[in-house]
Amino acid sequence: MPAPHDYLIVGAGLFGATFARRMADAGKRCLVIDKRAHIGGNCHTRVVEGIHVHAYGPHIFHCNDERIWAFVNRFARFNGFRNAPIAIARGKAYSLPFSMYTFHQLWGVTTPAEALQRIAAQRLDLQGREPANLEEHALALVGRDVYETLVRHYTAKQWMREPRELPAAILKRLPFRLTWDNSYFDDRFQGIPIGGYTRMVERMLGGIEVRTGVDYLAERDALDALATTTVYTGCIDEFFDYADGELQYRTLRFESDIHPCSNWQGNAVVNYSDPEVPWTRSIEHRHFDNDPSVPVTCVTREIPDRWARGKIPFYPVGDAANLARHERYLARAAALPRHVFGGRLAQYRYYDMHQVIGSALSVAQRVLREGGARAQGTHAVASTADSR
Repeated sequence: MPAPHDYLIVGAGLFGATFARRMADAGKRCLVIDKRAHIGGNCHTRVVEGIHVHAYGPHIFHCNDERIWAFVNRFARFNGFRNAPIAIARGKAYSLPFSMYTFHQLWGVTTPAEALQRIAAQRLDLQGREPANLEEHALALVGRDVYETLVRHYTAKQWMREPRELPAAILKRLPFRLTWDNSYFDDRFQGIPIGGYTRMVERMLGGIEVRTGVDYLAERDALDALATTTVYTGCIDEFFDYADGELQYRTLRFESDIHPCSNWQGNAVVNYSDPEVPWTRSIEHRHFDNDPSVPVTCVTREIPDRWARGKIPFYPVGDAANLARHERYLARAAALPRHVFGGRLAQYRYYDMHQVIGSALSVAQRVLREGGARAQGTHAVASTADSR
């Protein structure tokens, strides 16, 4: 008997939902499953007291890719929100990312030349070599004052590792500019879906069979039999029963409070750089998509937690040992012709949302072009190029 579906898609996050939508648009039969009780993955939003709460931390959509922007706008209208977080350190507030506002708050300077002079006097001279770790990258980029005030303790708290033990690439995500622009992202297209991400993903999955609360790895054989091809978006080391060892992640826990006012902290995102404060940042969700008729506000504290199996994986620890281990898993994945592996967990990449969507669209297009995962080719495992 032929399988009732063309594709079993494991994971109802952005990769799984995008892949399913593209395949359904091409006339393919898809079944999407997720271990959690909800869709949307880590960008899932839920309504609390009339407020769209980002259940797994703040998610601001941003990109420059017109194709991806057009795709998400099929399923949602975006409100134009631009992220401009602040950081509290030693009792003072600083703008993030690093900009002229930050340098003025640190040193009182008012021109780019003055800021550069201060930074140049403190910068670490790498003598032409690449930074060996995050600490070296930060010191070479912004000097000692910014590093000690805004980077060192926050990063150690965030990753539960000293900055010198972390890859330099982590800091490369944080913009550095010598203008009075305190927007976190430079992208042309920015915002948050009106009505929340969960509603957007629901619309992406419209007309597609979805089952939540289904543990794929516990019922692998029976579930694989439901489709010709399985698309797996979970942790790749767990799929292979940790045969090459565990990949490490950063994980979080959240504590939320409802306050009887419409404005508690004055900003959507406030970072806390001091090591004595146990949380890295607090999120006031109503600033993302404010409804003035709601009389209360919800504030969530984001607290680093020790990684262990069974906890939610948020960010890969992309050091040399973990990346080498991941390469071994990719070799195993490439030997499975009826499986496609994609998304931030299978690819073990620190992806933004638009990169996940771009990757899913590219992988889906290759699978369609090559006739499905049974065709022996490079499409069996999504590559980093698929996010471009």
